[in-house]
Amino acid sequence: MTLDVKDLSFSFKSHNILKDVNFSADTGECVCLLGENGAGKTTLFRCILGLLRGYIGDIMVDGISCKHQSIKEMARKISYIPQAHSPTFNFTVFQTALMGTNALMDKFNTPGEKEKQIVYEKLELLGISHLAERGYAELSGGERQLVLIARALVQNSKILIMDEPTANLDYGNQFRIMQQVKKLAKQGYLILLSTHNPEHALLFAGKVLILKNSNIMLYGTPKETLSPKTIESIYGVNVELQTLHTNKGNVPVFVPCFD
Repeated sequence: MTLDVKDLSFSFKSHNILKDVNFSADTGECVCLLGENGAGKTTLFRCILGLLRGYIGDIMVDGISCKHQSIKEMARKISYIPQAHSPTFNFTVFQTALMGTNALMDKFNTPGEKEKQIVYEKLELLGISHLAERGYAELSGGERQLVLIARALVQNSKILIMDEPTANLDYGNQFRIMQQVKKLAKQGYLILLSTHNPEHALLFAGKVLILKNSNIMLYGTPKETLSPKTIESIYGVNVELQTLHTNKGNVPVFVPCFD
């Protein structure tokens, strides 16, 4: 499944939030979006999801324009994973993931055995089937995020959009979530993920898209796009790119330069 964003521009009143954004991504890729706050990452996601309609340009999935498709039609192609949140009602993990079947069903139908089986399969895929009867509110932040990913997978769409999925998670849970993201890309999902951690892009992304001043500053592999100069341009901090030698290979890391 391919995603093509062509000459995309979006303005709020007289303020340009996105201007002439162009990029393509394909099945099996994990694309990390980087950019300072206000760079337009969330607006780009909302345009792709069909939640903002007043854009100029086009967004195409498998060569078909999304401009006049309904939210229901878009939900069958693209799933959205928000940041983990505190729920109002303590639904079980299974019930929470089952909500993802709404995109597959007609208005007056209810989930049957087929949809329930899909839920069990996705929970198993993410290694959280043992949590099926636990209350969502009783889970850790990392477990909640995995449940939200499972809910998105249940939609059976092959494009996943994740808006800062590791925000507010501890170091261990950030790593576990990003490992799962990388596995999903290898299994054939196209993933667009925003993060404020450049090392997530270094370690887990196949491509990096950097937004600055309403447009794409760079788009390519981590090696092509992520340099100390780029990080300073985005975030205004001075870093060095170093190689950490481990028993499983060399790992690139950014190290701050202190005055």
